[in-house]
Amino acid sequence: MGEIRAVVVDPDAPNRLALAQVEEPSPTPSEALVRVAAVSLNRGEVRRAESSEPGFRPGWDLAGTVERAAADGSGPQEGSRVVGFLPSGAWAELVAAPTDSVAVLPEGVSFEEASTLPVAGLTALYALEEGGNLLGRSVLVTGASGGAGQFGVQLARAAGAWVVGLVRREEHAGFVEEAGAHEVVVDESGAAAGERGPYHLVIESVGGEVLANALSMLAPGGTCVSFGTSASAEVEFDARTLYLTGGARLYGFILFHEVLARPASDGLARLVRMVADGRLKPRIGVEAPWTELGEIAARLIERGYTGKAVLRVSGA
Repeated sequence: MGEIRAVVVDPDAPNRLALAQVEEPSPTPSEALVRVAAVSLNRGEVRRAESSEPGFRPGWDLAGTVERAAADGSGPQEGSRVVGFLPSGAWAELVAAPTDSVAVLPEGVSFEEASTLPVAGLTALYALEEGGNLLGRSVLVTGASGGAGQFGVQLARAAGAWVVGLVRREEHAGFVEEAGAHEVVVDESGAAAGERGPYHLVIESVGGEVLANALSMLAPGGTCVSFGTSASAEVEFDARTLYLTGGARLYGFILFHEVLARPASDGLARLVRMVADGRLKPRIGVEAPWTELGEIAARLIERGYTGKAVLRVSGA
């Protein structure tokens, strides 16, 4: 079996991430062999690399071309341009991707655009679905300038919701307005968003005081979907206010669980169609060759840019 280049955890490399030679993947009958052209970074996988064992292969988001179709006949055919989601190991020249985790790209959707969609796009899409029919409903998106937040604002607006975006820094407000938020609130604690509430749905990624305040803003029967703790994992909230609201709920969301019931292939196909027809616009904050991964990952942790970071994989 031959070798390929892939990103591995290396304690001596910048941000513990380095390119190395690894064995070429051997796909199962239900996996397609994909030549990767572009990947994108997410805070969770970069954080995981900080504590993973040497040799671990991170990476969730990828886009590329099917080099060999799945042996069982499922999924896209050889030569198809695809976007995919893996639990690890996506940052490589060649990957074996389950066919229920990839979707074919329409004409006009670039590999770079597509690579932003798997984690951030699917998180926003599936989190919003916890609110049911959003037509005419009020939706609050916290962390609205981030990857999932930007997609959440756009998708909520497309679903007919009245969308409020919450950011912690004034300089990020314009990005959220461009994404389609009807109103943007700048506030570290999130409390100021209560003036625009109550909300039928909150998609929440900040944690701490912001999550506590968001729970107090729910309308009767409303839902707060929690999928991140970028500020703090510790939360103190008024339980009495929550239960007296009536039917309000807090939903714990992790994408790796959600795709067990809602395959990534389905959600990705929906997202790329929206990109193709202009209803969804990925915001790429940084685009660079994957040889710069360590530097770009460090900037991600330091919040050195807004939107998504996309890396071009050489050899594709």
